Amino acid sequence: MEYATFDGIPAKLSRIVQGTVMISPDDQEAANALLDAVYEHGGRTFDTAHGYGSGKSERALGAWIASRGVRDEVVILGKGAHPYDGRKRVTPEDITSDLHESLERLGVDVIDLYLLHRDDPDVPVGPIVEVLNQFHREGKIRRFGGSNWTTARIEEANDYAAEHGLEPFTVSSPNFSLAPQATPPWEGCISISGEAGASEREWYAEHGMPIFPWSSLAGGFFSGRFTRDNLDTFTDYFDTLVVKSYAFEDNFRRLDRVSEVADRYDVSIAQVAMAWVVNQPMEVFPLVGCRNGEEFAANTAALELKLSPEEIAWIDLQTDERPW
Repeated sequence: MEYATFDGIPAKLSRIVQGTVMISPDDQEAANALLDAVYEHGGRTFDTAHGYGSGKSERALGAWIASRGVRDEVVILGKGAHPYDGRKRVTPEDITSDLHESLERLGVDVIDLYLLHRDDPDVPVGPIVEVLNQFHREGKIRRFGGSNWTTARIEEANDYAAEHGLEPFTVSSPNFSLAPQATPPWEGCISISGEAGASEREWYAEHGMPIFPWSSLAGGFFSGRFTRDNLDTFTDYFDTLVVKSYAFEDNFRRLDRVSEVADRYDVSIAQVAMAWVVNQPMEVFPLVGCRNGEEFAANTAALELKLSPEEIAWIDLQTDERPW
């Protein structure tokens, strides 16, 4: 595992971040087993959200942290202000309510990284930045940022912060993977993948803002389960989102090239796709939803695969000149 340190956060951040949407106190034993396995493989950063499992994910994560006595060793990435029942909730009042509920469910005094789960461009950035700074001053959040925020809105928020002597957004969580999206999987999705996301990626690299991208393996497109010939066989909701968003010919060409590189280095397709993400000229902490320790260990091993610029370009169809 690779680690990083952020100003204001006592614990080190693991480069691979384990998601918790799949855990629940309804089966705390299974949740503990998964989180123990991730921890044993070096995972120290855990992603959760107010909306995951109607709060059950936060409660299960908090129970594990308390039972293992590891609060000082782990980094919690929490999210709030997700839309509910068709109502956008990026308001100071909703942020306040979500944050306090999350702290209670997690059983902690502070969330290390707090991200707004969505944006609402119709809401001025000023009150948003002000309320996040209030909770930063109160010691309830250490650093904050946005999930599915454009760089233009982040820049607007940070300009406001600079003008008023406040703390800025310092982290972001857009979608980013080797596979661009043909169709967004849900409303409000912000992706920096593909040619359309090039300027956004340049902004992150230029500003040195760490990103925590979701669906770094394109929702499982790079698992090897999806082929050109079996797309009509998928019925699971999340699988159908993969088909809708990622299963088009250029992405299958990328998958073909990933498979060739995987054979060359004797690694898995998923490991090459993950290596492609972490070898970008940005500070990237991919979010993963591993179901067991073996999957997490495989993602961690991908950090050791250092792809050349030529390989990165060829895999992404930027050139047809084979790099070997």
